[in-house]
Amino acid sequence: MSFTSEFREFALKGNVMDLAVGVIIGGAFGKIVDSVVGDLIMPLVGRVVGGLDFSNYFIPLAGQTATTLVEAKKAGAVFAYGSFFTVALNFIILAFIIFMMVKQMNRMKREAPPPPPAPPAPTTEDVLLLREIRDSLRK
Repeated sequence: MSFTSEFREFALKGNVMDLAVGVIIGGAFGKIVDSVVGDLIMPLVGRVVGGLDFSNYFIPLAGQTATTLVEAKKAGAVFAYGSFFTVALNFIILAFIIFMMVKQMNRMKREAPPPPPAPPAPTTEDVLLLREIRDSLRK
C-alpha cells in the first residue's frame, strides 16, 4: 500500500474526522468563553472588588515602573498573575459548560429496551429421549 493511499485511509476514518470537527468547534467555543470571561464576568468581578482590572495585576521582575501590563512586558519580564487568574477562570467556566453539555447529552440518550426473551427452542424427539434417559439414570 502506498503512503498516500494509507494516509487517505487513515484520514477518512470516522474517528479522525470526528476529532477534527471537535477540535475546530472547541477552538471556536474557546473564543466565546474567552469573550464571556474577559468582557462580561471579569468586569463584574472587578466591580465587586472595587473596580480593579485583573488583567493589569503583575509584579515587575526587571525593575519596571510601568502601570499597565503591556508597557511592563515591553520593558522586561513580569509575573502576570492577573492574566493567569483570568485564564484559570476561563478554564473553570469552559470545563463547567462542557460538563453540563455532556450531562445533558447523557440524559437525552434513551436506554434501549431490553430485547424480548427468546422463545423456547422447539423440543425435538431426540431431546425428549435424552431427557428420559437422564431421568431414568437419576433414579
